[in-house]
Amino acid sequence: MSDGATARRSATEREEARKIAEGLEHLSGFGNEHSSEAVPGALPVGRNSPQRAPLGLYAEQLSGSAFTEPRAVNRRSWLYRIRPSAAHPAFTRTGNGALRSAPFTQTVPDPNRLRWNPLPDPAEGTDFLAGLWTLGGNGDVTQRTGMAVHLYHANASMRRVFSDADGELLIVPERGGLLLRTEFGLLHLEPGHIALIPRGVRFRVELLDETARGYVCENYGAPFQLPDLGPIGANGLANARDFRAPVAAYEDVEGPVEVVNKYCGNLWTATYDHSPLDVVAWHGNHVPYAYDLRRFNVMGTISYDHPDPSIFTVLTSPSDTPGLAGVDFVVFAPRWLVGEDTFRPPYFHRNVMSEYMGLIEGAYDAKTAGEGGFVPGGGSLHTMMSAHGPDRETFDRASAAELKPQKIDDGLAFMFETRWPVSLTPQAARAEHLQQGYDDVWQGLERHFRPLH
Repeated sequence: MSDGATARRSATEREEARKIAEGLEHLSGFGNEHSSEAVPGALPVGRNSPQRAPLGLYAEQLSGSAFTEPRAVNRRSWLYRIRPSAAHPAFTRTGNGALRSAPFTQTVPDPNRLRWNPLPDPAEGTDFLAGLWTLGGNGDVTQRTGMAVHLYHANASMRRVFSDADGELLIVPERGGLLLRTEFGLLHLEPGHIALIPRGVRFRVELLDETARGYVCENYGAPFQLPDLGPIGANGLANARDFRAPVAAYEDVEGPVEVVNKYCGNLWTATYDHSPLDVVAWHGNHVPYAYDLRRFNVMGTISYDHPDPSIFTVLTSPSDTPGLAGVDFVVFAPRWLVGEDTFRPPYFHRNVMSEYMGLIEGAYDAKTAGEGGFVPGGGSLHTMMSAHGPDRETFDRASAAELKPQKIDDGLAFMFETRWPVSLTPQAARAEHLQQGYDDVWQGLERHFRPLH
């Protein structure tokens, strides 16, 4: 097929995918016991595994937690599919590309503050999986602890199917819409949305625009959950009802389909004689979700001082220490600033947590935007106990600003925050798009101290 014919086919496929994406229905609620069937009568009634499942389907349980974990955190779903997942040939190792996994031991942990420009353009024909590029992380995939920070840049839809046995994937688009075809059904994402793909769930990513770019947090630890609200009360932050789960939609495809499995840090491939996205009905709570970050109900001060960034937590992966997350996902969504006698941007601080920050659109109120600054698609890393805060230009401007009510609505930034230091991959430590001289943004912060006597 000629390059022109390939381009025309890709454009037609994107148009078809967008029509599908924009017409999707969904189920509402985070952590719910959802159920859905693409064909009436496909879900059994009154039991999970009848002697003969309806419509000649196979019953199969997908467990995202140990059987005996407490009910409040137990994750599992029952799938009713055309063929059981066990019906496949042996997997063989395949290349990892730019995808890496913990433990990250190839570089010495670096205490310096770092910032990257967006990923360079990918080679023609790069799909979501091939476009994944690992910046770093912590923990150990074989111990199911820690996390990894990835970025992606793709210009082709996936023809293959992917699943991650090492952890769940939090996908944060920054450029280009996505249609996710999962075992549970379809999800539509645009920049400003996120998707959560649970551990072990198979899916394919189709592009709705010519290119797609964004961020991925791979969480090896406990599954993400909504944070407790404590004194905030019963409502606020990310509301459970705003999370969208897919309705059942299946592929009845006979023929070769490549399936790639990430297992203990490496990619493995097998060619099935059918599509594994063949689930006709399902029920349970181990399911994919999508969420629009603009629906985040921001809490903040109405008197004085800038609140701690924990008030912006969307999702949290708890650790064995109460209140200390394995990883938090935090969003800096549109909000009003009204604090009196207050330095309104984020304050200078050093933190026991490590912070990777990305920008989806616009500008972030504590960092200078533009060329050589903090730009959409780029990111910064302030690892454990590194001193950071507003750059000099932001400090000077905020210190002299007239303190009237101010609406922050020209940017959407986020943070992956983790309890452990983030160690870099060699490719991130030596990347051409790593900004040099990031420390300079804090140079020129003048001495203003004037003793009274």
